[in-house]
Amino acid sequence: MKQQVETGDTKSAHILSQGIVSNGFIFVSGQVHCNEELQLVGETTEEKVAQIMKNIEKILKAAGAGMNDVVKVVIYVTDMAQMPDFNKVYPTYFKAPLPVREAVCVAALPLGASIELSVIASAKEGA
Repeated sequence: MKQQVETGDTKSAHILSQGIVSNGFIFVSGQVHCNEELQLVGETTEEKVAQIMKNIEKILKAAGAGMNDVVKVVIYVTDMAQMPDFNKVYPTYFKAPLPVREAVCVAALPLGASIELSVIASAKEGA
């Protein structure tokens, strides 16, 4: 069985699920550094990651979870040269043990973004 997760504050809800709770996990759709109006924000990697994490936190909260419930992160970047700056800020969003992760370099991302994150989190009992 699966349950859709919605924050109710995005224009993308008509083309995808923001998240799905299934079999004890929360699967969050890939998030780029955009606001609720689907406008890209952030100049620096730190600012971009902050917006992405804000988006992910909203979805996890709507599912009854938080960042410390994240068990896996997939990072998509358009240039691997972004990774050193990404690695400086990324650990500040999690407590140990950090989630497992992988980084993938891609030719392009939605809306022309340069970073996208997708996460899987543990769902709380009864979620």
